Amino acid sequence: MARQLPLHGVKVLELTRVIVGSGAGRFLGTAGATVVHVESQKRLDFLRTSFPYKDNVPGINRAGYFHRYNPDKRGISLDLSKSEGLAIMKRLAVWADVFIESNVPGMIDKFGLDYDSVRKLNPDIVMLSTSQMGREGPLSRYKGFGVQTAAMAGFHQITGYGDGSPMGPFGAYTDMVSIQWLVTAVVAAMDYRRRTGKGQYIDHSQLEAGVHFLTTAVLSFTANGDLPAQVGNRDSLAAPHGCYRCLGDDRWCAIAVFSEDEWRSFCELLGNPDWTREEKFSNLLGRKKYEDELNARVEEWTQNHTAEDVMQRLQSAGVAAGVVSTGEDLNKNPQLGARGHYKVLNHTEIGSVPFANPPYRFARTPNDVRTPAPCFGEHTEYVCREILKISDEEFVSLLQKGVFE
Repeated sequence: MARQLPLHGVKVLELTRVIVGSGAGRFLGTAGATVVHVESQKRLDFLRTSFPYKDNVPGINRAGYFHRYNPDKRGISLDLSKSEGLAIMKRLAVWADVFIESNVPGMIDKFGLDYDSVRKLNPDIVMLSTSQMGREGPLSRYKGFGVQTAAMAGFHQITGYGDGSPMGPFGAYTDMVSIQWLVTAVVAAMDYRRRTGKGQYIDHSQLEAGVHFLTTAVLSFTANGDLPAQVGNRDSLAAPHGCYRCLGDDRWCAIAVFSEDEWRSFCELLGNPDWTREEKFSNLLGRKKYEDELNARVEEWTQNHTAEDVMQRLQSAGVAAGVVSTGEDLNKNPQLGARGHYKVLNHTEIGSVPFANPPYRFARTPNDVRTPAPCFGEHTEYVCREILKISDEEFVSLLQKGVFE
């Protein structure tokens, strides 16, 4: 008999869009929860219309971003503006153990799907609301995406080069860093419910999640009144420290030398050329003062070697180094391959699609991605008939009324 997954039997209802809420449900689903993802043509998930598309052919079932954050889910389309559609949504709320929503605070209240209303239907439900700022405070009604929230959290102020404008990290950063917080919060609330029989409401702020990753910057100001500077790839405690051009087209290797022992090992690997013995490079203070010249010297060496060779040789010498990986590198990465990080699944519309397994493995239970992201409304009939036990007659009537749009 197949071993049960860690969250087998847990039922999750999603009314989410974009990354953060859907990403949390994705990991719950892969861990064994039954996840029902609710969508509507009137309010289509942005991820369904976002590049890249499989084979560069646009289509709401072909978007890579949607596939990334929605495997291991059942998809149902519901028009919540229709009373019948809202009634089905509320029936799903009664069915669910967990309800995840990622809408602007106040939006779901209009549909009677706020926590106070939902817990009247299902008193022990665990409900998670995730938004840019949280549900309380002067900015709680702020509308936006993780790209803007990353700027508001402070990432853009410290990212970039000293002679340029602020630069943000890749993509909707606060969406991505929030997912782990949400999964932890839901599992903790479920454990609380297991012990007490009581549900829980979780109010998540992407802004606060982002600030958690900038503790050093916050402390620097609160303790000393200092505003962190944009330093590019440099570090106050290391030199050389950065990404250095290597042999080949747009190939780079990241190198970090912190201690004097590492510096000596680095120099020995290079053959102790004359410049490494100059007084100005004899300690960290000097190497930081003349860092531009130091970096140019280092790159004179790296650009004559492949990034892989630089990494391997430096690591063998006890110096931290790593290839700056491209997407192709990651697909061919032997470490990821050995751990089974990628799993190829067959999608009904676009064929074979590689999905990323969770970055952890359970010793006693499987934890692989099992099913690809659903096509729009793919499981509407299944959810209605098998989960909600709606009769054939009622389902046909709802279909004719356009409830599943």
